[in-house]
Amino acid sequence: MSEKNKAVVRREFEEMFNQRGNLDAAEDIYTPDYVGHEPVFGDLYGVEGAREFAADFRQAFPDIQTTIEDMMAEGDRVVTRFSSSGTHQGEIEDLGPPTGRQFEVTGITIERFSDGKIVEDWTNFDALGLLQQLGLVPEQQ
Repeated sequence: MSEKNKAVVRREFEEMFNQRGNLDAAEDIYTPDYVGHEPVFGDLYGVEGAREFAADFRQAFPDIQTTIEDMMAEGDRVVTRFSSSGTHQGEIEDLGPPTGRQFEVTGITIERFSDGKIVEDWTNFDALGLLQQLGLVPEQQ
């Protein structure tokens, strides 16, 4: 089961967040009662919440590239260390108008599975670094 769950996470990264463009994959990736705990944008609920989050993120960063650096699975959980980079080219409510600035951050996600789909996840990434690189929060001197 661990390998199947890891394959779902790889599909989530490629189809939901990278440039593949298949947001309909959310139906196959998340359970209807999915809850995502996201540090900057707040909690996400259900398949539609996951789809909207990915769509917003890809609108803000159409060139986003997320790379899986490490992945481990045990029981019903998959832990993924990732890096993401992109250019702020689109406007979304949480980030405002595009700055044209590039970012590069790292993070970790823990995803809990039920019946081969993600039912809950917890993500921590360098949110402050993202906001500083976009010029939305001043860098500390």
